[in-house]
Amino acid sequence: MKIRISWPAGHLTAALDDTPTTQALLKALPFTASAHTWGEEVYFDTGVSVSRETDARQVVEPGTVAFWTDGDALALPYGPTPISRGDECRLASPCNVLGRLDGDPIRVEHVDA
Repeated sequence: MKIRISWPAGHLTAALDDTPTTQALLKALPFTASAHTWGEEVYFDTGVSVSRETDARQVVEPGTVAFWTDGDALALPYGPTPISRGDECRLASPCNVLGRLDGDPIRVEHVDA
């Protein structure tokens, strides 16, 4: 499954795996949200509330599409966050992993936050 994340100056696409969280997110599309940053992560509220899945992870690769269940938000890490150790992408808490951004994840830093 593919989704498109758009902002006034550009867009990204992402390939999502078939997970319960992905299914809930797809039912809510399309939606509009303001982007926020936390270190080298962009996240935004989805209005979707789901439970943490058993394979949720806190440390992920740049370009991972994650769902932060504690904040009902989509998280797009592209580098270290304030709690990272070294260059890792450490999310605020374990997140449901949904898939990957297409292309270079550094493009996320250009989302209007």
